[in-house]
Amino acid sequence: MITGFKNFLMRGDVVVIAVGLMVALAFSTLIKAFTDAIINPILNRFQGSGGIGLGIQLGDKGNAKTFLDIGTLISAAIYFIVFMLVLYFFIVLPYKSIMARRGETVFGEPGPVKTCPACLSDDLPRAASKCRYCGTDQLAGAS
Repeated sequence: MITGFKNFLMRGDVVVIAVGLMVALAFSTLIKAFTDAIINPILNRFQGSGGIGLGIQLGDKGNAKTFLDIGTLISAAIYFIVFMLVLYFFIVLPYKSIMARRGETVFGEPGPVKTCPACLSDDLPRAASKCRYCGTDQLAGAS
């Protein structure tokens, strides 16, 4: 049992995923610090003096509990966009090129599919001879 677990952990896919998650968490921390230290003060400056942020005060002036902080929402959107761009350009693209050098296609276009006439599942590979869901025989090349 322990040997099987060790073999599972040492598979290349699991190691790649673990390293990718660690890199993503590190980038996440870096980008969060960027939005907290740079973007939020810029957005808060637009509120003007004496404000608690960029947004709308619903209750008593200065009460943070009744303040709709639009600046934080904008900051979170910027954080998400920057994080996804960093993830794509620093993890996905290099991984695609490494796997392409190995002769494997990752994150490519899905192959052609057909619909099963019996159960109407629409994600069967075009070359399938049986439906993976209901087991119905499929005609070759049928859509």
